[in-house]
Amino acid sequence: MTTMTAEPARARAVLSNQDFKLLQEAVLYYMRAHEDDPVSSTYSNLYHRLGSATRR
Repeated sequence: MTTMTAEPARARAVLSNQDFKLLQEAVLYYMRAHEDDPVSSTYSNLYHRLGSATRR
């Protein structure tokens, strides 16, 4: 008796490169509006990660 194992379906991208660029612009807008917020460094890190995602 042979057991057939179904291969998992190939993962599909949830967001396009255009989506990453749009999110990066939104984060940049937020950072500029909230420069004095102590959490702004977290948004800065997110901004840079989104930028690196669009270069892939």
